[in-house]
Amino acid sequence: MTTSQPQSGYTLPVFACAAASAALQWLRQSPSLDAVSLDLIEPPETVKIPIEQVAGIGEGMALAITRSNPGDNLDLTRNTPVWALVEFLEQRGQGDKLTRGEGGKGEFNSSLLTPHSSLSYAEEQIILKGAEGIGHQVNAGGQAAIYGYAQQLIKENLKRQLKPEEKIQVTIILPEGRQLAERTSNSAFGVVEGLSLLGTTGIAQPLSAPGQLEVCQAELEAKASKFNCLVFCLGENGLDLAQQLGMNPEQLVKTANWLGSLLVAAGAQKMPAILLFGYHGKLIKLAGGIFHTHHHLADGRLEILTAYCAHMGIPMPRLREIFASATTETALHLLREWDAQEGSNWANGVYGVIAAAIDRRSQDYIRKYSEQFVRVGSVLFDRDRQIIVQSDNGTALLSDLC
Repeated sequence: MTTSQPQSGYTLPVFACAAASAALQWLRQSPSLDAVSLDLIEPPETVKIPIEQVAGIGEGMALAITRSNPGDNLDLTRNTPVWALVEFLEQRGQGDKLTRGEGGKGEFNSSLLTPHSSLSYAEEQIILKGAEGIGHQVNAGGQAAIYGYAQQLIKENLKRQLKPEEKIQVTIILPEGRQLAERTSNSAFGVVEGLSLLGTTGIAQPLSAPGQLEVCQAELEAKASKFNCLVFCLGENGLDLAQQLGMNPEQLVKTANWLGSLLVAAGAQKMPAILLFGYHGKLIKLAGGIFHTHHHLADGRLEILTAYCAHMGIPMPRLREIFASATTETALHLLREWDAQEGSNWANGVYGVIAAAIDRRSQDYIRKYSEQFVRVGSVLFDRDRQIIVQSDNGTALLSDLC
């Protein structure tokens, strides 16, 4: 019996670019479009992306819709609609002022399409904006969370379709982005009210594929021969903050959701110590014995937090509030509010017990599957990138790393 290899898909910026390209082509009087060709730039290849709908919505304005397809990734953006509104601009009067294309009648009026932030200046040929569902960066003056690769991809592909004197405005909309963002840790990066168009490549590799795990294991093996302690960073959040704190990048291993397998691999390499460094909404799963942390496979975060709150003696009415919280971040805020109001120490107490449990259960997990003892410490941070708690082991390991 053979099994098929996991299929790669495309990152969210690719679908935003495809929708924008389709809208611009419609304005060029192209026939009905069911797909567009894009240059991914990175990697340097041309691909065809299906288009779901495209139509004019006013003079010199068109809207196109496509849907995200990340391949075999366990990705919450799968099948989410991606809209792009493209409109021609023209120069009038002094100062190179830009106005809508001639006519202006029949303009589409919808709050979904109201741009909340811009990434370009009026003198540029392509003005790129983010509207509903595109997050904005609270630490960058509310700028749209449309990062370098997405900007390059959209501008380079669309510029090839423009005459030198033409100017357009491109507005990207993710109608489901605000709701989907609540299930991410985007706010740990200071991105709120929507998703980011993030990434450095157009290809979305299946991180859940065995081949990707092998890559992580190979990285761990190479680094294990050089150091007595490695830092397991859960995704980009942990990796970024660890480097900001001064940790040696050579000691950092980005684990994604493969924590259990990589902990066992550390045991097989006879690593003396591992520091787990990550967002509390992820690491808390280890305190409940969940060692593959992707939410599609196992969640239970609020159940785990509620159980530890009960263990610490928090009264039943408040346990119900914790359990009913929308996220672990919301629950953490509740604990902190009660502490501020009453002079209690619930947040530190509960998370201290959770951090100790993460260490203990991780060490037991390694010993069970590799018959080796590895000292494990943990450091958990919140969405504001502030450390909530360090276990005793975590404090000792962190002092040697920074």
